[in-house]
Amino acid sequence: MADSSGSGGKPVADLDSRFSNLAPSSTGRKKTGRFNRFDNPLLNWKFLSGAGIFGFIFFLIFLGNQFWDTDLALAGSSPLNMPPVGFTNWRDQEGIPEHPLGTENSGRDMLALLIVGTPRTIGVGVIAASVGMGAGILLGFMAGFVGGIVDDVIRLMTDVVIPIPSLLVLIVIQSALQREMDLVTMALLISMFSWAAPTRYIRSQVLSMRESGYVQMAQLSGVPTRDIMYREMMPNLLPYLAASYIGNMTGAILQAVGLELLGLGPQRIPSLGVTIFFSIEAAALLRNMWWWWGIPTVILAVVFIALLLINLGLDEIANPRLRKAN
Repeated sequence: MADSSGSGGKPVADLDSRFSNLAPSSTGRKKTGRFNRFDNPLLNWKFLSGAGIFGFIFFLIFLGNQFWDTDLALAGSSPLNMPPVGFTNWRDQEGIPEHPLGTENSGRDMLALLIVGTPRTIGVGVIAASVGMGAGILLGFMAGFVGGIVDDVIRLMTDVVIPIPSLLVLIVIQSALQREMDLVTMALLISMFSWAAPTRYIRSQVLSMRESGYVQMAQLSGVPTRDIMYREMMPNLLPYLAASYIGNMTGAILQAVGLELLGLGPQRIPSLGVTIFFSIEAAALLRNMWWWWGIPTVILAVVFIALLLINLGLDEIANPRLRKAN
């Protein structure tokens, strides 16, 4: 066989230089560093953005009464139907600095209503999501890890509850009660339907993790079942549980606002949904009192956007494939 060096071509030793241009350039590599979100999944811009928005909302919730008088949320505490600063109402009255977001027709200051009503709206979602998530964790682990008849019963329960139109059932229950319920009661009613989806999701995750090597090794080592579920498997499920909790919280707030818009919520307790309901009752749209219903609607939209960003960020943190795809 003839030597390649004598055939007029380049020597074999030159192959590295001939194909060196096919190698990835060092300048084209992704920079790695402590602030690269691919190095640290927690530095996800969606999660950080949503958490920042929600943190600002909580800042207003806990410190709002330090820079604004929340007693102005009481009826008759302010002039009626005042527009925000820089705007005029149908009577050509201009907004005043004492009420920068205006007032409604009962003399409630809109800024005070937001400071008082926003935490109550979010609180319903927190209570309902916490109760539903607690039940979902317990039932999901029992169904996925114990299996057998326990799994069959829990799976049948979730299959029955999930297709039920929960808002319609809540409307019927509240109409049958014929009395005004408080926020905690409304949250507990909503949580009656908020456990099924987390239960199914956690069950599927536990079923896949039950066959993993570290779980089987723990079983062979004689580790108690409770410790395997809550010490070995639970830490690996935390990002999924957090994402499921945020989704549950969003759904609970939507259902609570839906009940309040229909006049079935606690009307004596100011919240964002109740504020919008009163604006509808008073024909604020026809009277061009846009600040009465528009500002609470914007706050609700901001809350939902923040929860959506947190949920998407947690999904990417828990799933490396989503991080690489994005």
